[in-house]
This record gives sequence, structure tokens and C-alpha cells, in this order.
Amino acid sequence: MSSTAIESVLSDRVMSMTESATLQMAGMARKMKEQGIDVITLSLGEPDFDTPQHIKDAALKAMEAGHTKYTAVAGNLDLREAICAKLKRENGLDFKPSQIVVSNGAKQDIANLCLAMINPGDEVIILSPYWVSYSDIVKMCGGEAVVLSAGVEEDFKVPASRVEAAISDRTKLIMFSSPCNPTGSVFNEDELKAIAEVVARHENLYIMSDEIYEHINFTGKHISIASFPEVKDRTIVVNGFSKAFAMTGWRLGYMAAPQFIADACVKIQGQMTSGANSIAQKAGVAALNSDLRPTQEMTMAFRRRRDLIISLLKEIPGFKCNFPTGAFYIFPDISAYFGKSDGVTTIHNSDDFSLFLLNQAHVATVGGSAFGDDHCFRISYAASEDQIREAVRRIKEAVSKLK
Repeated sequence: MSSTAIESVLSDRVMSMTESATLQMAGMARKMKEQGIDVITLSLGEPDFDTPQHIKDAALKAMEAGHTKYTAVAGNLDLREAICAKLKRENGLDFKPSQIVVSNGAKQDIANLCLAMINPGDEVIILSPYWVSYSDIVKMCGGEAVVLSAGVEEDFKVPASRVEAAISDRTKLIMFSSPCNPTGSVFNEDELKAIAEVVARHENLYIMSDEIYEHINFTGKHISIASFPEVKDRTIVVNGFSKAFAMTGWRLGYMAAPQFIADACVKIQGQMTSGANSIAQKAGVAALNSDLRPTQEMTMAFRRRRDLIISLLKEIPGFKCNFPTGAFYIFPDISAYFGKSDGVTTIHNSDDFSLFLLNQAHVATVGGSAFGDDHCFRISYAASEDQIREAVRRIKEAVSKLK
């Protein structure tokens, strides 16, 4: 079937979408491994730790007790109550179970939200660098992504003044993450308050705060923008279990939202997937209601790795790095290598750079263009210290050939 014929069958929506860059790079690395090539994968946002045993035990008990049936579309009540208790206990936020929507991962919550809120022509301000799927989800829903960028010199954090300058009469939503994927940056209280004050001055403007990396935070305290009273009723908090509890494969996320938005998202989810996995939900209750020690130990390991990889990357000429204070990523600016070549490959952009590292160093990373900043590339340090050392050694050796 010709490409023209395929395009005539498929929707404009899918033809305009891009493939997830992180999944694309992971797929390329997987194929190379299948060919016997020793590839170090630093491309996926997945903790390399196993789900804590007490969470797995809760899932086994749930199966044995017969919790294997359809669940409520919004999520089982016991999990939504546990989420409300967590939000109150850890974040000082008051939500009712009816305001919680449990989904098949936080990504579905974001898609539900955009489908519920965005009409064709509506503008969504996205603070960049951003997680790869934000802009494509907005576009899929007919919205226009207004990308506001901040570079490494600003710790990749867009100031409130720039946010206010970008707001128009078509702006409906602001999307950002803190701690941030891909930069590891964390907005502090003053920075969040300034953004909240801007939003408060614009009626019918809402915030989506992606807090999936909340617990992988090296600042000592996570602050949600929903904790500011002036925007509490206009903030949708998105979170989940994948990162804090190493539960990526369990596919379990949630949002806490104003009631009418939660109701709309339940309506959409009811027609798309219905309720999330029954067994995973019981495991989620155990995760939220039990000791956070395994999460804290994992975070300490990530902090050690952060310090290690920064010390190693400093030895590579041309790399400019911020000092990430959360998540498990670093986002070096490598624009100093643009225009350089090893005699075979010339580096024009961040995608070229990541492909060069994959082919020459056998290290899988992700180009920054997918995250809204083509000057940078993303390294996930969700890997052992030995793998990090070897990966950076290979990267350093490879880039030394670029002249």
C-alpha cells in the first residue's frame, strides 16, 4: 500500500502525531541488544528498582481474595480515600474522593484532562523543557501548544513574568512538571507563588501540575502549586505510582481536580477504558498506607547517582549542566558540538547527537528536541553506578572524535 493511500485511510490526527521519542530510542536500543551489541540504556524514565515486596504481597492477597472484577470508572473507593489521605497528610491539600480519578497511568489522566477541557483553537501554555507527550496530547485534542522556554542558565525554569506575557484570551490551561522531566529542576515556593498569582488574575485559566516525581526530590520538601489558596480550585494535580514506588508496569495514576473537571474526566474514561486494573489498585492502597522507607532509600540512591554523574560529566568539554534537585535525569546543553564531525557524522542538532552516541558509544539517550529544547539531550541515571561510569566513559571517548 502506498504512503499516499495510507494517508487517505488514516486520520489527520494520527498523521500529525509524532512517536514518543523516549520509546523510539528504547526500541532502537533494544534491537541493537538483540543483535548482541552491548548497549547501556539511559533513555527510559523508569526506576531500575523492583516494586517493594509489601506492595507485591498486597496484590497477591487481592487476587486470592477475588478482587479480579471490573472496578468503578473513577477508581475503587478505598484507593480514592487513600489518595485523599495522602494529599492531606503530605501536601496539605483537601480533596474529596469524588474529586479523584484513578487511571491507567498518569499519562491517561493528562489525556483525559485535555480531552475534557480543550476545544479546537484553545491555547495551552507549556513550560519548556517539558515531558515529551504534553504537546502531542494538546494537539491531538485540537489545542494549540504555546511553548515557553527556559535554558540551562535559568535552571530550565520559566519565570512568572514570561508566563503572564504569553496569556491571551484563548489561553485555557498551563502545563508543567515539578520535579521536572527532563531537567530534574524543582520550582521553589517563591517561584510557584509568583505563577499562582499570575493565574489568579485570569479568570477561567487552569493549571495542570504534574507531580509524578514528587518523592524523588532532593530539596527536602515538595511543594504543590495547589497549596496556594488563590489557585487551589483551579489546579489539577496529576500523580501516580510509577516513580515513587517503582510501579511502572502496574499502570496506575491519578488526578485530583475540581469536581466538575473530575466528573468530565470520568465521563471520558468511561467511554475509553473504564476503570483501572483491580489488582493494581489494591497494591496502590498498600503503597500509600505503608512505610515510605523503600521510596526514601531509592531516592537516596538516586541522589548519590546524581552527584556521581554530575562529577563525571564535568570532565567532558562542551557540556553545560544545571544542578538537578529532583527526578532522575540530567539535561546537558551540548550545542557546542553542533557543526562538528567525526569525519562520517556531522552533528546538526540534539537528535543527531543522541544517534551518534547510540551508534558510536552504544549509549542510548534522548535528543532534547522532543522535550522542547534542541540544545540539550536527556540522560536518565536510573541505572547502576557502574553503568553510569561506563556510559560516561564511552560518551567522553565518542565526543572527543568530534572536531
